[in-house]
This record gives sequence, C-alpha cells and structure tokens, in this order.
Amino acid sequence: MAETDEGLTGQDAVDGLVALLDLEEVERDIFRGVSTRSRWQRVFGGQVAGQALVAAGRTVDVDRRVHSLHSYFVRAGDPSIPIVYLVDRVRDGRSFSTRRVIAVQRGETIFSLSASFQLEQDGIDHQAPMPDVPEPESVPPLINRYGDSPQAAEFYRAMPKPIDLRYVDDPPWLQHAEGPREGLSRVWMRADGKLPDDPLLHVCVLTYASDMTLLDSVLVRHGLAPGLDDISMASLDHAMWFERPFRADEWLLYSTRSPSASGGRGLATGRFYRADGTQVCSVVQEGMIRVR
Repeated sequence: MAETDEGLTGQDAVDGLVALLDLEEVERDIFRGVSTRSRWQRVFGGQVAGQALVAAGRTVDVDRRVHSLHSYFVRAGDPSIPIVYLVDRVRDGRSFSTRRVIAVQRGETIFSLSASFQLEQDGIDHQAPMPDVPEPESVPPLINRYGDSPQAAEFYRAMPKPIDLRYVDDPPWLQHAEGPREGLSRVWMRADGKLPDDPLLHVCVLTYASDMTLLDSVLVRHGLAPGLDDISMASLDHAMWFERPFRADEWLLYSTRSPSASGGRGLATGRFYRADGTQVCSVVQEGMIRVR
C-alpha cells in the first residue's frame, strides 16, 4: 500500500493509483485506505468511491461482477489520516450479491455506498448511439488546454495524473470567456499507463475517473468556472451502472450533460463509450454549486 505524489505522470501515476486502490484488510469486512499526498484540504470524491467499491468487491465471489453503485458524500474527508471501510454483506442470492459500505474517519461516516454484483447472464441488448467525436489521438492533451487560466494550470499540474484527459469541448475555464453553452460536454479519458488484468480494478479506476469533469456540464450551462468565479462545489451523491465490459487503460469517451440545476444543486448525467462506440457505463451525479 502506497501514497501517490503531486505531479506524477504516466505509468508512475497509474502505479500510484493502483497502490491507492489496494486496501489493507484489517480483519474480516474491515479495510483501511490512505489518500494521495496533496496540498488540497479534502479527499477527492472519486478516490473514496473507488476505494469503497474495492472494499465491497473484496467480499464477493470473483465470478460476480459489479453492475451498479449508489453513493452519498456525507462529510469532507481528511487526506492526512487513513480511511476505514466497513462492509455489510447484505445478501448473496443465486444471481446477485448486495453490499453496503461506510467510510469512517475519526469515528464519523464521511461516505456511504451500496453496490450490487451479478453473475454474468445473457439478455436483451440495446444502447444509445455514441456522439460523433474526433479520434482521441487528434484531441490535444489537457496540458495544452490550460489557456490563459493560471488557476486551471495550478490545479491540474499539482494533481497526480493517472488519467489522461482530453477535452473535445472547451473546459469551463476556456468556455468562461464565451459565456453559457448548452449541449454535451465530451472528454476522452483513459488510465495513462498499463493496468493489471483485474476486472474489479478496471471498474474501480473508472469509478475514480467518473468524478472528474462530470460537474463541468453544469458549470458550462452558466458560463462558470472555479477560480474565475466565486463559487464553491462539492459532490453530493453519485450513481453508476456498469453495462458492458471495458478496460480503463483504453480510450473511453465520457459524454455528459446537465438537465437541471436549482436550489444550489446541479444535476449531471453521463455515459461512457469504448472507442468502437459500445456504451459501457451510465453515471448520474448531483453536486452542490453555490455562487457567492
């Protein structure tokens, strides 16, 4: 078990993420994880969601794959101390297994998750078509999209970079000068290195990555950007449905939009597609977005 450092890139950053998701088993159904070493004051939501799913998955037979999760961010996590994950084995049926996980720091719940796992089965099949987008290799990497925003540059350069992000549409700090924009927000992403051949790990890496860029779709509807506008943001809840197999170290298109915002909250929905157009995951998140 290891911590990742700020500014790591490529395979080093991916290996750091794999280590971050390799929880220590304290005893039956109790796991402990650490956080990325960072100047930021709270734990990244995708990290705690990914670690909680690891904890749940470690208590389920390997032939049952996770197909959905529903979670709530209860309190801001402290990255300077470990997080303890407590797993409740709710049910093991003939086809489905259900787990509940709470993440605890200083005796208080900071995050809760319910996840369902299923034996592989055949059934009816359909999906929404993938949006028309350029090939990922033709889209500039994130380091070329900071523009004139020192806030964006400082934020992203300081973070570990296990995920290669490539914005098809302008990110919020570039859209800011153009004003509000409707429609899809599309980002190509993948782990920026090779991952082990562990299906649960690939799902947990995608869970980690799914918290990135999702609320962008809310911000661009109003021409807002962190650092450029006086706003505060936090993830409130997060749900995912894993529909088809994928590898998180191969290109996936994250297509998101925001159907509604009100009451200091913004709703964002997303779909992940493999490069061949196969839809592999659906995501819904509501976030707190307060404009001061």
